[in-house]
Amino acid sequence: MRDPIPPSPSSPPPPQKQILVLAIKDFIASEPDQLTVKNDDLLIVTDENPKEGWVLGYKNDNESEKGLFPKDFILVYNGNEIYFDGAEEQEFTKEYKTYYEDKEKELRKNLEENRINDILCIDVDRNNIFTNAYDYIITSTNKDLKKVLDIQFLNEDGIDCGGLTREFFYLLSKEIGNPGYSLFKYIKENSYRMNINPESGIANENHLDYFEFIGIILGIAIFNSQHLDVSFTLPFYKRLLNKNLILSDLKYIDPDIYKSLNWLKENNGVEDLFLTFEIENEDSFGNKEKIELKPNGSEIPVTDENKEEYIKLNTTKDKDQMEAIKRGFYKVIPNDSLKRFNEFDLELLIYGSNEIDVDDWKNNTDYSGYNENDITIINFWKCVREFDNESRKRLVLFATGNSQIPSLGFKYLQGDGKITHFKLKKAGDLNKLPVSHTCFNCIDLPPYENYDQLKDKLLYAIQEGINNFSIA
Repeated sequence: MRDPIPPSPSSPPPPQKQILVLAIKDFIASEPDQLTVKNDDLLIVTDENPKEGWVLGYKNDNESEKGLFPKDFILVYNGNEIYFDGAEEQEFTKEYKTYYEDKEKELRKNLEENRINDILCIDVDRNNIFTNAYDYIITSTNKDLKKVLDIQFLNEDGIDCGGLTREFFYLLSKEIGNPGYSLFKYIKENSYRMNINPESGIANENHLDYFEFIGIILGIAIFNSQHLDVSFTLPFYKRLLNKNLILSDLKYIDPDIYKSLNWLKENNGVEDLFLTFEIENEDSFGNKEKIELKPNGSEIPVTDENKEEYIKLNTTKDKDQMEAIKRGFYKVIPNDSLKRFNEFDLELLIYGSNEIDVDDWKNNTDYSGYNENDITIINFWKCVREFDNESRKRLVLFATGNSQIPSLGFKYLQGDGKITHFKLKKAGDLNKLPVSHTCFNCIDLPPYENYDQLKDKLLYAIQEGINNFSIA
């Protein structure tokens, strides 16, 4: 369904700036124009300075609950403004991550108490990783899924001390969004956020089993302190937390559909639009087709009396797929362990950080054979600072086996089942490339004689040698 709103002869007002914030203490309204908020409430600020010391906004989960509240909160996103359509990559503020840190530490303690002290061995062909991993995992017991992972790639030597596990999740991330499976689709052309494809069953009769498998993968990634290089919509994370969607959540998926459905909700005379309980859907390949929201939907007109049902069905077209994902997810994650988490927290937990803070990286680096004042190390960090973020991510992938950074920064980088800082080791011939040991987050860095030589060797290593890790 697209834009049943009749065209207006006048231009609409410019969009209102909206800022996502997190309340950090309770406030009880004492005046009719004020809004009662609780600690941990997510709020949307629409006016940053209606009067001294106050802001105007509404609750993220209920637009009807709006009013003034004190400026006693933390920003969720850098750049302040929230982009509802996912067209922009949004990075969480350091203040929000600090507030989030206590939640994750509590979660890690809970998960370790549920850990099974045994090994789950998974042998996969990196060229058929999705199907191989599915065959192993979908038949595993709930108890097996809580064991320590030991990943082996077929016909490859290597012992998994953490690097192979990280590479396993990185490679799986790329397959989850593979349009050939028709399980997910990007919400729009200029966004990397994905949402469930409601028509997944047409292309794949076993689609619900695959969605359950993906739910398990999300669960065991969290259970093993791993991150997936795949970004879902915020309503996806909200539903994974067993929270009900509201109409305004559609803004994070498709602002145009939200505006259309909101217009239906707020206006009478819907019959004049000649809508039925049938909508047009577009698959991962851009093919469009009609789907019915309920049996015989094409024959049922939308009226003022049944429009609430129509709106609700538009937000739950993929209910079966989401239930399968949750079924797999909660086979691994205890039901009450995420009770303090909101959808933004869960995105941090699964996706990790996408923007690389070089100062944080440098401050959490160990050296072997070098110290931070050696010219090779000075040139290394000079080079990293000159890289754009994509090149930095490739360097992280080269060194660790995964391009994503832990949500709490480099100090929590994992290796061999424990925190293992990034390391630069003095080793190798000057004519050779740097060599990575992903299990230990380590790069063997020869003592190159000048900056240009170091930069050329490093760039060549991360661009051309990314699939030729030294397994250690």
